Amino acid sequence: MQPCEMRTLNITEDAHSMSHRTLGTAGALIASATFLVSACSGGGSSPAATPAGTIAPAASAGASSAAIPSPASGSVTLQGAGATFPAPLYQSWFEQYNGRYSNVQVNYQSNGSGAGIKAITQGTVDFGASDAPMKDEEIKALPAGTTVLHIPTALGAVVLIYNLPGVGVLQLDAQNVADIFLGTVTKWNDPKLAANNPGVTLPDRAILVAHRSDGSGTTNAFTTYLDTVSPEWHAKVGKGKEVNWPTGIGAQGNDGVAGTVKQNEGGLGYVELSYAAQAQLPSARLKNAAGAFVAGSTDGVTAAAEAAAASFPADSRQAPIINGPGPNTYPIASYTYLLVYADQKDAAKGRTLVSLIAWCLTDGQAGETALGYAPLPEAIRQKALDQLHTITTGGQPIWP
Repeated sequence: MQPCEMRTLNITEDAHSMSHRTLGTAGALIASATFLVSACSGGGSSPAATPAGTIAPAASAGASSAAIPSPASGSVTLQGAGATFPAPLYQSWFEQYNGRYSNVQVNYQSNGSGAGIKAITQGTVDFGASDAPMKDEEIKALPAGTTVLHIPTALGAVVLIYNLPGVGVLQLDAQNVADIFLGTVTKWNDPKLAANNPGVTLPDRAILVAHRSDGSGTTNAFTTYLDTVSPEWHAKVGKGKEVNWPTGIGAQGNDGVAGTVKQNEGGLGYVELSYAAQAQLPSARLKNAAGAFVAGSTDGVTAAAEAAAASFPADSRQAPIINGPGPNTYPIASYTYLLVYADQKDAAKGRTLVSLIAWCLTDGQAGETALGYAPLPEAIRQKALDQLHTITTGGQPIWP
């Protein structure tokens, strides 16, 4: 048996993006870190102790990691980039996988969905990550003969975090949210907000709106919600990974928005659910299609996903799930995807990538809820695994 050795796993945000971050939010939340993983290996593929601070692997409802291929036997480094939305989950997964297979390194730049799509299009990464499915025009921009698969890995809620000391519960309906982000409601004690918060003393303070400054799948989900619920927003702004914001201050990444809100009393911004917990900020209860004010939760996201599972598209490019049916359904839910080349030019990397994603779709699903994400509905998880069987190298399937 070989001695234990220290391995590094990098989850980073690109330095150029960090230098342009608004309001210096890098000081508020950790934007770049190197994670050390201790692993003991007898041959590069033996399971090792789970790294501290991660969720211990557990068998999923379907296939376990025992049924998936192992990675290539030599040293392999995978490069990825994209969405900040799933970055905490991917950090945990990649650490666990490295603990299991110490010969595999995963370097992931958490720099936004737009950057992930650009990187996979330009061929500068082994995989991309995005919460917003690639648009038709983005798919057409891929090099000739290139096919990119959208492999769903998890679901999350987009929540509205706020910084109002003394206000433990805040309730907002769709019109409230649209008015705030349109800039027509600018004070916390506006009667329109007070009407949904009886018994709550809202302060006579300006609302400081924080939004993303980079191309973002979180923005795509949030603006899809606004575009759906507000005719005025639809006419004036629209939806997408990037929009022309009528009001507010831009920040880089989910952590940048969280940091901006945390640093400014009266702040309000949208982030993925796990970032609210990291920033220790409350999030508003949103009025759903059934008329109930519901908090962002993995259960609420699961309800939304299960209600929409029957209409999940064959190419997996599911739009954000907005105002799904059900009394407990949270109104802004989104899948997040790994973007993977259908044909892998490097056989060792291809085998390792298939093994990694298969592990994420089996044993890895068990750790999602604890980190603020919802596991895939079983039918969708199976479709994702089926996609892995179609990935080839040298004209042959990697995982027949």
